[in-house]
Amino acid sequence: MEQSKIPIPRHINDFLDWIDIEKGLSSKTQENYRRFLEKFLVWMKKNKFEDLLPHQLTSDHVWDYRVYLSRNSLTYQGQPLKKTTQNYYLIALRAFLGYFVAKDILSIPPDKITLSRPDKERTVKFLTLEQLNKLFLAPDTSSIQGLRDRAILESFFSTGMRISELTSLNKEQIRIEPGMHELELGIVGKGGRARTIYFSKSAVEWLKKYLDMRETKHDKEKALFISYSGKDSAPHRLTPRAIEKNLKKYIILAGLPITTTPHVLRHSFATDLLSQGVDLRIIQEFLGHKNILATQIYAHVTSKRLKDIHRKFHGKTNQE
Repeated sequence: MEQSKIPIPRHINDFLDWIDIEKGLSSKTQENYRRFLEKFLVWMKKNKFEDLLPHQLTSDHVWDYRVYLSRNSLTYQGQPLKKTTQNYYLIALRAFLGYFVAKDILSIPPDKITLSRPDKERTVKFLTLEQLNKLFLAPDTSSIQGLRDRAILESFFSTGMRISELTSLNKEQIRIEPGMHELELGIVGKGGRARTIYFSKSAVEWLKKYLDMRETKHDKEKALFISYSGKDSAPHRLTPRAIEKNLKKYIILAGLPITTTPHVLRHSFATDLLSQGVDLRIIQEFLGHKNILATQIYAHVTSKRLKDIHRKFHGKTNQE
């Protein structure tokens, strides 16, 4: 059957194949698009549009769907969807329409779908250098677990890695030669994008101490960061959940905000660089962001800091 005569819902699987094979998107992204488009299919079924052909989809349909997202869609807690969440569903639909364009199937252009303005400006949580120092001192480094956790904290702040990137590291990737003070490493991050990360002198020192102690244990586990939970269980790769749990323990010991997560350490890495004058495009590369808009949130942090400094010191000068 000619593709233009196939109802919209039946194009979904072909679209998912397309973003996999031709766009090269990760399996996680494919799953997200599938989940977001399910709501569009629910809306179509609710309004008896299941037989709608691509060229029959109009701006009025899209508007009605947006109203549905805003007023009739709820979270699992029974709350209306936030504007940012609604945008995820719209981005998925826009990508779906992009598939029609790529396959020369007549339909409404993707750029006809504009995104909603967020409910409020996104805020970025981060730790100051003083707070980070308190956090780094929290683990008891007389034990291998404490050495591991200090190395993890140092690595987070030094590299800006995502938690999934850090837990996927293997021991053989970390080759610390005598006298080495810095280390760079190529990784493949979110969306299959390759980038280089850099371990500072302090991070390298704590990694070496941790790995040296592992040598005395003669474990064969290939993961860089491993769990030692349970007396009888063999060492195994540390999970993101375990790292989050350990971090929560240390932030309580250090008296830091309970909202501190591994991603806050990534934010701290970026805001520290930006506050020292590093260009936003360079930080984009460090973080592995595909789009500069994802990095732009950090500019708001430093802009606010500059504004606060101006208000404090310039205002004081005017009063003298």
